Amino acid sequence: MITAGVDLGSTYVKAVVVKDQERVGYGVAPTGHDHDVTSKKVLGSALLMAGIEFGEVDHIVSTGYGRRVTTLARSSISEISANARGVQWLGSELGIRTIIDIGGQDTKVIALDDDLQMINFAMNDKCAAGTGRFLEVLARVLEVPLDKMGPVSMRSRDPVDITTTCLVFAKSEVANLVFDGHRKEDIIMGIHKAVARRLVGMAKKVGVRDVVFFDGGPAMNIGMVHAMERELGRKMYVPEMPQIVTATGAAILAAEELQKKGK
Repeated sequence: MITAGVDLGSTYVKAVVVKDQERVGYGVAPTGHDHDVTSKKVLGSALLMAGIEFGEVDHIVSTGYGRRVTTLARSSISEISANARGVQWLGSELGIRTIIDIGGQDTKVIALDDDLQMINFAMNDKCAAGTGRFLEVLARVLEVPLDKMGPVSMRSRDPVDITTTCLVFAKSEVANLVFDGHRKEDIIMGIHKAVARRLVGMAKKVGVRDVVFFDGGPAMNIGMVHAMERELGRKMYVPEMPQIVTATGAAILAAEELQKKGK
């Protein structure tokens, strides 16, 4: 059985190909102006990695912000369900009980019971605070490449206190801090700490239990991981490819849909 999951996020599209419960290919690319076009390119990259032709795929499930706009998928599912299923598949032996996922446009905290079933969740999708978009915009204000934010922040000796996570006000605050002569590494670590405070506050309302799983693109940012762990007061588990967990869950759910139909 060969299935695929396509996660159409606001900033990146991710695709994963699963063959007989094994992940055999994946692709990631910036969303661009057309979700559908990008999803086809990204799935093509995943299939190329897997050595599989498009016609061999038995079922495709889409998820994420743009899940309803792609013509690839035969069905779609919410990113919360797909993310939880991806974590269950990836970490069934790790004792994961809490998932923190930072997306480009929203953040999610998911609580799992001892059987890895979702029992509670919270989602922030009303503003950019605490999202990948928040980090991306402030990286541009600081003229630091987004993928360098983590390493640069780890050089910080005196993090500044960012007083707001409202993106409109944070842009002005960061610009003023630069003007006042604060080091960029200290500003960036302050940004990470501000995001971490907001996310951990949301997580505590849901309930935080070990093991905490951290995924989404910002989980590749070592400075963000450091700030989250400091705010939580505990270590987190970060998968090798945190950006494709939700797409993996969609691919696994696609296989389960077929199994239910007896195919």
